[in-house]
Amino acid sequence: MKRVTSRLLSAAVGLVMATATQADEGMWMPSQLPSIGKPLLAAGYKGNPADLADLTKAPLSAVVKVGGATGAFVSNDGLVLTNHHVAFGIIQYNSNAQRDLIQDGFVSHQRGKELPANPDSRLRVTTGFDKVTERILGAAHGKTGRAYFDAIDVASKALVAECEREPGMRCSVVNMFYGRDFYLVTQLELRDVRLVYAPPRAIGNYGDEVDNFVWPRHAGDFTVLRAYVGPDGKPADFAKENVPYHPPAYLKIAREGVREGDFVMLAGYPGITYRHRTAAEFADQVEWRLPTTVQVMQQLQQVIEEAGRDDRQAAIRYASQLQSLKNGIKRFSGELEGLKRSDAVATRRKDEDAMLAWLGGQSSAAVLRPPIDQVSQLIAAGNATRERDLLLGLLQTQTQLMRSALILQRFAYERGKPDPQRESGYQRRDEDLAAGMLRQVQRRYDPAVEKQLLATLLTRYQQLPDAQRLPEFDDAFGRTPAELTARLDRVYASTRLGEEAQRLSWLTAEPAAVEHADDALLALVARLQPALLRIDDERKAREGDLLRLRPAYMETLITYREKQGRAVYPDANSTLRVSYGKVSPLKARDAVSYDPVTTTAGIVEKNTGVVPFDAPRPLLDAIARSDYGDYADAKSGAMPVDFLSNLDTTGGNSGSPVLNARGELVGLNFDSNWEAVSASWMFDPRYKRAIHVDLRYMRWLMDKVYPAPELLKELGVPASEHR
Repeated sequence: MKRVTSRLLSAAVGLVMATATQADEGMWMPSQLPSIGKPLLAAGYKGNPADLADLTKAPLSAVVKVGGATGAFVSNDGLVLTNHHVAFGIIQYNSNAQRDLIQDGFVSHQRGKELPANPDSRLRVTTGFDKVTERILGAAHGKTGRAYFDAIDVASKALVAECEREPGMRCSVVNMFYGRDFYLVTQLELRDVRLVYAPPRAIGNYGDEVDNFVWPRHAGDFTVLRAYVGPDGKPADFAKENVPYHPPAYLKIAREGVREGDFVMLAGYPGITYRHRTAAEFADQVEWRLPTTVQVMQQLQQVIEEAGRDDRQAAIRYASQLQSLKNGIKRFSGELEGLKRSDAVATRRKDEDAMLAWLGGQSSAAVLRPPIDQVSQLIAAGNATRERDLLLGLLQTQTQLMRSALILQRFAYERGKPDPQRESGYQRRDEDLAAGMLRQVQRRYDPAVEKQLLATLLTRYQQLPDAQRLPEFDDAFGRTPAELTARLDRVYASTRLGEEAQRLSWLTAEPAAVEHADDALLALVARLQPALLRIDDERKAREGDLLRLRPAYMETLITYREKQGRAVYPDANSTLRVSYGKVSPLKARDAVSYDPVTTTAGIVEKNTGVVPFDAPRPLLDAIARSDYGDYADAKSGAMPVDFLSNLDTTGGNSGSPVLNARGELVGLNFDSNWEAVSASWMFDPRYKRAIHVDLRYMRWLMDKVYPAPELLKELGVPASEHR
């Protein structure tokens, strides 16, 4: 199999690199861009495609990972432009009932007044992306299951440890094409991040969930941050004596805007796509996973909204989490609708059946077909506990104190091992990030709300069939809602994890002390941990076999699709990617078409004075004056707000810089249209659009509405030129 697969692999790589995009589909690795240089230039790009493969050169050296999304350096003094919703956690962290920056916005006119982000905020700049497939897979050869997973894990950790000997670097090993190729990603990690400028909610999130994933849009979804380093120029934790970071390059904001048909390009960190998954996985997504996830998340949303109606402080503390839930609900609902509309399950099944029939006529069939069949069996086995796994995953991500206790107990468990053998996420390199998360809990936590969130999830767990139940969880929480409520009340009444000092002290305590802690919540989690470790072992064994077997499926898929002239690129996995296309209108359905640019006229048309269409008075007054100056469209005289393109994007691309043909910054990506939310699974060029803030709107707001002349000057577009 190794010899046959190697031949297919070499052929597939050549085909991938030689293939032009179909329409504007493609989330391309930077290293692939020189090989698609001809179609890129033909589309209108004015730069050198070879430069796009060099992560040390502009524009890609200016693109930064902001949490789970994207941003870009826009000044020599470390200004970073990203979305309002990406920085929402930072805005919420600095807000309270007396100083509500979410509602009112924030403008810093002096660097000394910029506000520190939450302690676990990080900006990461990719400086290296190196193929390490042979080194990673060498030790895994001949192994299966958990042993295969562990071999890859050990080799990856060794590479990461070697890479991180250089101070300030954060490294990771990622796989492409589901275990076929592996890359070492090197990133500079900046730990001192500060809030510089944020528009009010009614600008940054104008339309809220009513307009989410909808075109036309009228949101000024942008925020300005600044990265700082120590006086020695190296990454450092927040300190007053720190100085602005000087990036290797920064993007220049275009003086002119874009119009329909103009070339645009986007660079960012798209989260996850699933376009190369099996037909069985497509079916599971449509028939169970999406509808079930939406249902559970809606229950959690209801808990937070009800708590916030009568408690303003609770509303502020859970504002970021609520926004994330609402965004997820709408996205998953749109994804489900889109996949059904395009009949994705039947389409994928037909394509896969044709692929397997083609494989049957190839000499490699005897080698490749058995592992493909085993992949199907492993996927089916994993689905047997899918609801339990969904609930336990949400339990660990939608809570604050419970999440803290889980992290503390897992750190204690892992500290009993040599560092290279510790679980990823719980090594010494991860302790600072964990401490940062633990420091902010009390600003995002209310005991009554957390207990209700847990009750919602665990009541569903209690209704699972016995085959999905865990004895440890039944023992800890009981088997009835009444038992569950009583036990949660008892635990949360006596735990001291709500105190920051207590949480931080347990992070560095002796493992035995944490395991046998007298704190009620830590003791509860100690009882749960054996079940969680057991589930983790089962998952790793399954993932190990999938990493071993999926490459056979991918080799078949790549070769089959390339013979049809269809584009093949790795599914997105939070690594740096580039997409290109043009400013494009949208024909959404029969007799329904949309222009690609919205203007301030639409803000007034939508305005009701009631959330979420409650445009601020300063904005409405400025629109009434029509004092747009050079920011207005030269032809129409209208003030642009947002624009639409056919760029290939997904979650994680929020905050991605949108560049014109000369590499100048013209927009900021923040959403997709409802008709194409399902593009994370299936790309349809008829409907796939991305939604961007027009930076002319941002500049006008910073000049005429909520003035920040110092920032405009630093951005290279001083307000004085437009007065």
